[in-house]
Amino acid sequence: MHHSRLPVMEIKKAYDIEHMCSTHGIQHELWPLDDVDAKKAKFPCCLVWTPLPIVSWLAPFIGHVGICREDGVILDFAGSNFVNVDDFAFGAVARYIQLDRKQCCFTPNLGGHTCKHGYKHAEFGTAITWDDALQSSTRYIEHKTYNLFTCNSHSFVANFLNRICYGGSMHWNMINVAALVLLKGHWVDAVSVLKSFLPFLLVLCLGVYMVGWPFVVALFSFSSLLLLWFVLGTYCFKTLLEC
Repeated sequence: MHHSRLPVMEIKKAYDIEHMCSTHGIQHELWPLDDVDAKKAKFPCCLVWTPLPIVSWLAPFIGHVGICREDGVILDFAGSNFVNVDDFAFGAVARYIQLDRKQCCFTPNLGGHTCKHGYKHAEFGTAITWDDALQSSTRYIEHKTYNLFTCNSHSFVANFLNRICYGGSMHWNMINVAALVLLKGHWVDAVSVLKSFLPFLLVLCLGVYMVGWPFVVALFSFSSLLLLWFVLGTYCFKTLLEC
């Protein structure tokens, strides 16, 4: 029996059509988002931040983060084997940045990758929509033990950003997640600024009044050691902060 063989050009054309259709289908899912509504705690596709009690009073750059669904509902890793849904731990959002879904790599198969990481991204875990990726990261982090110093809310957000290969990068971690929201984020209002820095200023003034300038040195040393821990754990001793 004679078996016909498709020319290579026809196979390539069929592949290109399939790839274009799948990509078009994914782009079609990027429907318009609602506006940010801080009063209702709705932040569509946003990375959100709020100060932590006590810890942020001593080091105001330390906080708690969450990531939001397309409908604006906040999800955050708030405790061992537990992800908060629509109930942001530690208070209202103080700072936020809305992420661009066009910078995400949503793909149903290896051929649909829009990022340069391809197989590495597929091995890590991919998704076809924003909320699909968030659901996968939630299932992953729900099996983890929460620890402020090794596996915290930033770890959850970093896992999500790596899953969507946000900005073409799969190197998201605690440090650059924190830097993203602190350096590029927007304050919700003036009250949020006060909530974030007033306790720190009060502790600083009280410490100087009662102890003197050695308190400033001690506070600076504490903040420096805390920052050094996360930097070394993230970039030098990566097994320390594996989550």
